[in-house]
Amino acid sequence: MTRAQMTSDSPTTGAPELTVVVPSYNERENVPELARRLGEVLAGVAWEMIVVDDDSPDGTSALVKDLSRSDPRIRCIRRVGRRGLAGACIEGMLASSAPVVAVMDADLQHDETILPAMLEKIRGGAELVVASRNIDGGSKTEGLSPIRQAISDLGRRLSDMVLRAPLSDPMSGFFMIRREIVEEVAPRLATTGFKILADIAASVQRVPTVAEVPFVFRERIHGESKLDAKVALDYIGFVLNKLSGGLIPLRFIFFALVGASGLVVHLAALYAGLSLGLRFEWAQTVATVVAMTSNFIINNEFTYRDARLKGGRFFTGLLLFYVVCSIGAFGNVGVASWLYAGDVEWWLSGLAGAIMGAVFNYAASSAVVWRR
Repeated sequence: MTRAQMTSDSPTTGAPELTVVVPSYNERENVPELARRLGEVLAGVAWEMIVVDDDSPDGTSALVKDLSRSDPRIRCIRRVGRRGLAGACIEGMLASSAPVVAVMDADLQHDETILPAMLEKIRGGAELVVASRNIDGGSKTEGLSPIRQAISDLGRRLSDMVLRAPLSDPMSGFFMIRREIVEEVAPRLATTGFKILADIAASVQRVPTVAEVPFVFRERIHGESKLDAKVALDYIGFVLNKLSGGLIPLRFIFFALVGASGLVVHLAALYAGLSLGLRFEWAQTVATVVAMTSNFIINNEFTYRDARLKGGRFFTGLLLFYVVCSIGAFGNVGVASWLYAGDVEWWLSGLAGAIMGAVFNYAASSAVVWRR
């Protein structure tokens, strides 16, 4: 590619040097302004913007398609029946033919004015450039809610265990990378969750040349943040998945973590029932139903959020979940009792039964309750 091609600002001719991938959900009010800003800061660069929209009910994808009629540099991928920021980023990057791809949010919190500096570092030999809040010139806390700040801090502490590339801000959703690296690692990336940069850095076979550019996180102008406390659980599951070498499915890790939370709910409900004067058998029964209901709701909102059940299907799924968990409980007790009768230590028998029950519940729930 010649220098003239690399710096062309024509919206209709020449292949792009840079693709800006923008995952979106209900960002109709922000996308036009982002497109305008990209046009200003990337003047002289052959660029395109691919908005990957998860079928937003506010009509984001329709608006982007309208914009593309007047500016062919703007493209839209509308995803139907698929959800998740990581998956959207992967699809957008793989849809690009440009040698360099950038990922940034649609909510205008990422500072688009540093894109030229990031691109210059790529042109200078870097393979991955991260917009970091955690280096000199960046702002660690500005624009972040307390929950998002806690999530970011947690991610940074956990990252050293799994990342191959040194990153000061592994939870950053704003980065630029050579597309050839994405093509190489794509089959090993998880399509759920919010940790696409960390996943790339943990999945590369060789350590890429990394550069960082400081940036300040802006306040959101329109809409609501998609990140909340669930992201912390998502990131913990990601780390455990990578530590297991990918042998333990990410979704099973989430399912098991939700199951562990159900034990706390069970004990709390049992205590409440006994405090109200219920006989133990009745209190235990109520606590079991409450815990199963809690597990179902959390799994529906988080573990299986890309196959979330709504309306009448929610209640049908809840009943099926009761059945699945009841069968799993019988299997749990049966395996544990059989092992204990064979002189296996009580704790090992109980653990084996619990693991068997969890695996059955996960497999049956995926196949029956949240089947695709």
